[in-house]
Amino acid sequence: MAEQNLIGIAAGLSRSGFTPFATTYCVFATRRAYDFIAIGAALGGANVKIIAGLPGLTTGYGGTHQGIEDLALMRSIPNLTVIDPCDATELTQIIPVIAAHEGPVYMRLLRGQVPITFDPVSYRFELGKAKLLCEGADVAIISTGLMTARALKAVTELNSKGVSASLLHVSTLKPFDRDSVISLLRRVPRVVTAENHFITGGLASAVADAVVDAGIAVQIRRVGIPDCFCESGSIPYLVKRYEMDVADITSAASELVDKPLDKTKRSVNG
Repeated sequence: MAEQNLIGIAAGLSRSGFTPFATTYCVFATRRAYDFIAIGAALGGANVKIIAGLPGLTTGYGGTHQGIEDLALMRSIPNLTVIDPCDATELTQIIPVIAAHEGPVYMRLLRGQVPITFDPVSYRFELGKAKLLCEGADVAIISTGLMTARALKAVTELNSKGVSASLLHVSTLKPFDRDSVISLLRRVPRVVTAENHFITGGLASAVADAVVDAGIAVQIRRVGIPDCFCESGSIPYLVKRYEMDVADITSAASELVDKPLDKTKRSVNG
């Protein structure tokens, strides 16, 4: 139980010319070592890469081990790059990119048998850039991390129902690619956000901030973890319990399409 030391030593190593990768479980890296990340790494610009495993609902051990607020915590720290990869392809591509990037980075890590969603040949990760994976006119889905794989399946489900859906994958939460988000939502003003994280403080909040700053009228539905500590249980059970499955993304998008768009309103619904 020495995560503060983990980050402190990594920051010290960076001052000695090394590029340290400090890795532990997401919940301990962020909650227990928060001050050390903020001061030891970010404030001083230490070239530390923090790799956090088992984010969100990827473990069934309950509130003590589920890092469900880490993106909110890390996004709030100045000078810190924050990344939530989708799959094994993106993970493989991110490592050399952040190694070459000067400055502190926080990246979520999927562990064990990490699925492959993106084609290793055609897909290319770009730091700070969102990727438009599908183009559709009826509804937009903006996703991050492992939720993008579910969102891709939701797009297929929606297409089978005659609903045309766009899908924007945002792997870099900070710096946030506001231009791509606003460009999409000017064309498609109905959006579902999907994240393996609290629905506040993470992707949905970043999208809402961008929408408010741009002053555009958009209807939003948020798929993610509600304001609670989650139960213990199997991952399939928890995903269904907290409505984060493919069917939940599909349902949220369908509800938006069925609802008339009031362009006179500039509020964010959720």
